[in-house]
Amino acid sequence: MPTAKFWSFMAYSGQTRSMLMTDQRSSGIDSNKDCMKTNKDGSHTIYFSPTAPKGQECNWVQTVKGKTFNIMFRNYGPTEKWFDNSWKVGNFNPVN
Repeated sequence: MPTAKFWSFMAYSGQTRSMLMTDQRSSGIDSNKDCMKTNKDGSHTIYFSPTAPKGQECNWVQTVKGKTFNIMFRNYGPTEKWFDNSWKVGNFNPVN
C-alpha cells in the first residue's frame, strides 16, 4: 500500500449516504487496527458482511442485510506510487 501514514475503508448507507449504522462501533476499518491480519504477500483481506467470518473479526466491517452500501477508500499520506498510478486499489471479490 503506497501510504506514509495509514489507509481506511468506510461503509456508507446507500439510502442515507451517511456512515452505515450497525452494532459495530465504527462503520469502517483502517490499517491502524492492532489485531488486523496481514496476508503472506503483505496485502489485507477486508470482509464486508452482516456477520464476521469465523476468525476474521479484526478484518471485518459490519453491513446490514437487505440494505445497500457504498465503500470509500482513503489514503492518508499517499506516496509516489499513488500519484504516478503504478498502484491501484484492487477490485472487490466475493469470498465464501
